Amino acid sequence: MILLDFKFHEWQWQYQISTTFFVFGIVPFVFWVYARYITASPNKYNKLEEPVKLSVPIPAEAKPHWKGKRLYPPNLTIRAANEPTKIQSYCPATGQYLGTFTATTRDEMNQQIANAKVAQKEWKASSFSLRRQVLKTLSRFILDNQEDIARIACRDSGKTKLDASMGEIMVTLEKLKWIIAHGERVLRPSQRPGPSNLLIGMMKNGEVRYEPLGVVAALVSWNYPFHNLMGPIIAALFTGNAIIVKCSEQVIWSSTWYIDLVRLVLKSLEIDPNLVQLCCCYAEDADHFTSHPGLSHITFIGSKPVAHKVVESASKELTPVVVELGGKDSLIVLDDVKDIESLSSVILRGTFQSAGQNCIGVERVICLPKSYEKLVEIFTERIKEFRLGSDIDQLDEIDMGAMISDNRFKQLEALVEDAVSKGARLIHGGKPYQHPNYPQGHYFEPTLIVDVDPSMRIFQEEVFGPVLTMIKANDVDDAVNLANGTEYGLGNSVFGSNFRQINEIANRLDSGNVAINDFATFYVAQLPFGGIKKSGYGKFGGEEGLLGLCVAKSVVMDKPIMRLFGVATSIPPPIDYPIKDDKRAWKFVSSLNTAGYDTRVWNIIKAFKKLAKGGA
Repeated sequence: MILLDFKFHEWQWQYQISTTFFVFGIVPFVFWVYARYITASPNKYNKLEEPVKLSVPIPAEAKPHWKGKRLYPPNLTIRAANEPTKIQSYCPATGQYLGTFTATTRDEMNQQIANAKVAQKEWKASSFSLRRQVLKTLSRFILDNQEDIARIACRDSGKTKLDASMGEIMVTLEKLKWIIAHGERVLRPSQRPGPSNLLIGMMKNGEVRYEPLGVVAALVSWNYPFHNLMGPIIAALFTGNAIIVKCSEQVIWSSTWYIDLVRLVLKSLEIDPNLVQLCCCYAEDADHFTSHPGLSHITFIGSKPVAHKVVESASKELTPVVVELGGKDSLIVLDDVKDIESLSSVILRGTFQSAGQNCIGVERVICLPKSYEKLVEIFTERIKEFRLGSDIDQLDEIDMGAMISDNRFKQLEALVEDAVSKGARLIHGGKPYQHPNYPQGHYFEPTLIVDVDPSMRIFQEEVFGPVLTMIKANDVDDAVNLANGTEYGLGNSVFGSNFRQINEIANRLDSGNVAINDFATFYVAQLPFGGIKKSGYGKFGGEEGLLGLCVAKSVVMDKPIMRLFGVATSIPPPIDYPIKDDKRAWKFVSSLNTAGYDTRVWNIIKAFKKLAKGGA
């Protein structure tokens, strides 16, 4: 039973409420009130913003028990044999063929951008109510079709359904709900104080208006085929832009279905679907796209070598680029962590989700001595129990899926071998894994390597694979120096019990993002996301991400009271052309500056006297 006391002055009531009634009566009612009234968009258009119900069939290749033909080397590649303009798709977990697609030609890119420009002219004048309805329709479909969306992502990327749910669906739903709730407030005109000049400030107001850029582009990586594609689309549509997404050739099969879904949402609301389009091509044609004069902004998510080419190409038209590159994220563990077992689960998820192919994955675990030994012991036991495979095809429980391809396997092995040759200990893994059911699948063993130090390549170079790297620090200062000791600066995590201490550590870390006693939640929280150093520049996500897709137009105007009395800007006679008396004009302007900016009262009074005399 639950005992509730209510006191009012000298009276007191006591009620006993059954736990069953509390759990199944009061709690659901509170949640209903919260969902119905508190989280509802505070505007009169709520009824007009109801999501439209959609029905979109799932591809046969993503259905359970699908039996597709398997590809074998040398045909296990995205390059179709003897067809240079074709892109071949296959499942990296099973080697099953998914289809062949024609790469977007330069003429088609031109047409896409032209069509998007026409569609955006109407869309930029759309109401926030309609934009929210688009996002609500998309959100409702995702919620009602989570497994289908996850299976499509798994089939094209090789990840598990759990990884797809957490890394693809949850973060996309969060972005949608956050923008639905807060996007209009962010994009409202921002009122500014106006001129600080005493005289001009009495007359003028200032504000910044946020207007869409036009046609924007996003070049996104393959590791999260759903979320990486949807994130830029959601932000672009809500800010009134059109967008063309260039997906990776590795995931054109799933990207095509996802783009078709968004275009169906637009069509269902009688909106021109050319607002959202998909481009996919090989590197030889990418420069034409990124240097196109019809693009107003580019978001690039990928590797540093490709970023150099994108930025160079975009510079031909002075197109601004937000660059989000790789990381060498560290997770610092202090010796006062209370629940080391729970922390070990966080580290394993942060390292091995999507087979370690995460830009903000845990690349280095830096521990103080006491925590170090405990974690090495725990990881030694847990990692050897990992099960690999394709959970959308197998009935068995699967912990980790495949990598997108095997083209980096030799690099991963070389990093491990270099570390071992310099004194590191390889506890588990370190080599490709041949799956008994899917021998052509791209699997790499979950790897644990300990006693790593800065002299080893694996400390400095991004792994982007299923490798847990352990580094021992002597003390807090050493841990911070180790964390900052690479060319990257994307994200970090700090774990400890003394909040003041870990907060100070967070301030000392050279990175764009830090999670305190957590992993990567800065990304879920819709904060501005981006790195420093060789991890890129610029931000997407949150308020800054939306504003970055807008023209910040500065507007100054007369204050309403001035307009009411017909007071308007005019040029005083002493400084009107042609200047009649330059000495008098000079005294007038200098007095204007003194009256407007001086803080000494007597000087201001004297300046006003001179102004009253017209500078005489």
